[in-house]
Amino acid sequence: MYEKVINTSFSEDFHLIAFSRLQNVSYVLILSILLMYILCMFGNLIIIAVVWVAPKLHTPMYFFLCNLSALDMAYVSTILPKFLDSQITKNTSISFTNCFTQLFMYVACVNTEFLLLSSMAFDRYVAICVPLKYPIIMDKIVCIILSFYPWTVGTLNSLLYVFLISRLSFCDSKDIIHFYCDMKALLRASCSDTKHVNIVILSEGYTLGFMAFGMILTSYVFIISSILKINTSAKRLKIFSSCSSHLTVVLLFCGSSLSVYMNPDSESSTELDMMLSLLYVAVVPALNPLVYSLRNKDVLDVLRIHKVIS
Repeated sequence: MYEKVINTSFSEDFHLIAFSRLQNVSYVLILSILLMYILCMFGNLIIIAVVWVAPKLHTPMYFFLCNLSALDMAYVSTILPKFLDSQITKNTSISFTNCFTQLFMYVACVNTEFLLLSSMAFDRYVAICVPLKYPIIMDKIVCIILSFYPWTVGTLNSLLYVFLISRLSFCDSKDIIHFYCDMKALLRASCSDTKHVNIVILSEGYTLGFMAFGMILTSYVFIISSILKINTSAKRLKIFSSCSSHLTVVLLFCGSSLSVYMNPDSESSTELDMMLSLLYVAVVPALNPLVYSLRNKDVLDVLRIHKVIS
């Protein structure tokens, strides 16, 4: 049947159609997402507050962790509250402006997180592999550059994506088969020729994503190699435990997000895309505070001093 093509305007709404096969477990899904959202916000706020009040934590590692915490809170707050609202009220509509604001925040934050994780991996590489040169290499200017660069590139990259996708025409139904305004879902909903947009997004996104992921893996190869050379087994185990936790979260985030966009687009891939998206949109941001800081002895000591924990 012929489907009318329209030029989307700012007054028109999209409809987020997500998890159609999971209606019987909607309450479990709602409670799970709500719990992860609360853990993410509460855990990351604790990290920022602890680093702020403790001078001994004013180091490059915790500076990057505060950036990561702010980043995680920004993009889960853009996506999860709207998702929870649509699941509870069954109101799936989202305005053109809100949809593309969500798309902008999502793309900016995910791209920034890829690059920020590579900066954090470099920081750990210098700290573990060349510890004597750490204060010289990781000075204040270098730290600012390594944090400013991800935010700048992520924002500019997102502006490019939003500009390209917002110029498309969308079918009359305007249904987005996803729980947020995802790039692939918006391109799937468009009735325009999206070939050129796909080429730009995929080539540019893959280059940025795999470049950052490659830098992270390379850093951790050198880190693990240096750990294996440590003579003291207790110290080796302590550092390896910390790095393996970090690497696990990195692999979850990078692996799931890259898999979504490497997965060939088809009707059967949409449910898988949404499940993978939940990993890096909800699960990983909830795990980050625990893995990166709340298992850290220095952070726990500060919390005890301020009687946050017993």
